[in-house]
Amino acid sequence: MYKDKTSSKLKIVLWAMVIVICVFLVWFFITKSPATRKNANAEESIRTAVQQSALQCYVVEGAYPPDLKYLEDNYGLRVNTTDYYVIYDAYAENQLPDVRVTKRVH
Repeated sequence: MYKDKTSSKLKIVLWAMVIVICVFLVWFFITKSPATRKNANAEESIRTAVQQSALQCYVVEGAYPPDLKYLEDNYGLRVNTTDYYVIYDAYAENQLPDVRVTKRVH
């Protein structure tokens, strides 16, 4: 009995392509979900608020603040530290501090 090998190989290739496309679509919708975008926007908003407060301190006092607590005490900055980690790295009084914000995992 004769079997057409090219048609069975074609079916395997088509099924592999369908599986790859499905996996890609699932990955795309998971990473682009509204919750993911909301977290990214919140992190960016916090980072911007901290940087703007530090810049305001620099304009008023002539030096960037040494830590995040200084901004909270003297410039009214409020950060949601229960949901986010805020890393404030001030390495010089005349250099804009490095601010990184990440979501806490509960």
